[in-house]
Amino acid sequence: MSSIIDFLTNFIPGFILALMVIAASAIVFPFLMRRLWGFICDRLGPNRVGPEGLFQPFADGLKLFIKEDVTPAQAHRWLFLLAPAVALVTPMLTQVVIPFSPDYTIADLNIGLIYVVAVGSFSVLGILIAGWASNNKYSLVGGLRAAAQMISYEIPLLLTIIIVALLTGSLSLNSVVGAQGSVWFAAVQPLGFIIYIIAGVAELNRTPFDLPEAESELVSGYNTEYGGMRFAFFAALIEWGNVTVWAMAGSTLFLGGWRGPFVDSAGWLAIKVVAMALMIIWFFATFPRLQIDQLMAFAWKVLIPLSLANLAATGLFIIIWPDNFLLPTAIVSWSCIALFIIFFPSIIRRVLLNKRLKMLAERRMTTIIHGTGKGGITS
Repeated sequence: MSSIIDFLTNFIPGFILALMVIAASAIVFPFLMRRLWGFICDRLGPNRVGPEGLFQPFADGLKLFIKEDVTPAQAHRWLFLLAPAVALVTPMLTQVVIPFSPDYTIADLNIGLIYVVAVGSFSVLGILIAGWASNNKYSLVGGLRAAAQMISYEIPLLLTIIIVALLTGSLSLNSVVGAQGSVWFAAVQPLGFIIYIIAGVAELNRTPFDLPEAESELVSGYNTEYGGMRFAFFAALIEWGNVTVWAMAGSTLFLGGWRGPFVDSAGWLAIKVVAMALMIIWFFATFPRLQIDQLMAFAWKVLIPLSLANLAATGLFIIIWPDNFLLPTAIVSWSCIALFIIFFPSIIRRVLLNKRLKMLAERRMTTIIHGTGKGGITS
């Protein structure tokens, strides 16, 4: 009986905290996104409902709440209704092992990193179920895109988390935060941090990797048939809940978690989470959407080999210099970033030039074959 009481004593406050974090992210971040978009695009953004538009999220929530909840006649009803709840499981469960402060973690598992990877891999299931159960071609294509994309980018994300485990010597997230007392892992492994950001943005289906819900191609992708509060689940709670959990995990793995100058507290974790979420919003307004072939090629031809090389180099330094591996790891990682900054513009120019020359050659050949231009073959 006492064990059940202890379980409930830990479970209920943890459940309420996780739910409050997701609800707060669904209210705050969409408003910040629209205001920041307005600033970047030289527009105003929402500023009519309440002072400076602060009540706009509540107006949007009320509008979605009173909308009719429609289930398509040919949809698989129970799976269609279940999909949002399945997708919400990932941001809820991931928070279980996140250290919120020096004194509080919902459950300090000694395999916390494995738990994060396992629960994070579960997120694709809700999207895939939503796409298939809707009995809509656009939704199905969006769900399949999400599955292919999230499985592909899960690999470099996992390899980067393994690097953090090697640097820490433990799988506990509290140990990860404790190992960053003198220096953040983002300074030791900036390449790994950048790979985590890129792979995480792809996992979240955010711009420039938002192909599962590309409105110019798929209406709204996997959530096309959802309306009312079920749409709100996908567009607010799940989407921004996943962004928040990704930022919490990234802050814990690379930015010291709740550690900060002067005093260690949960406030530093919150500041880092907001900063990473604002970076995602900045990506929204800056980068164009990739094509599906570019997205998959970037994962398998660039990000995965780079992650494997980074993992191998880190493991080698730990073997050679077991007592002082942080310095050579940081030197190599920063050198890779410097080389990238130096050579990337010329490489991109060369690739784009070759692509344009190939396109012009194909167009010229087509013109000659069909005889539609000067010097063409006429019948």
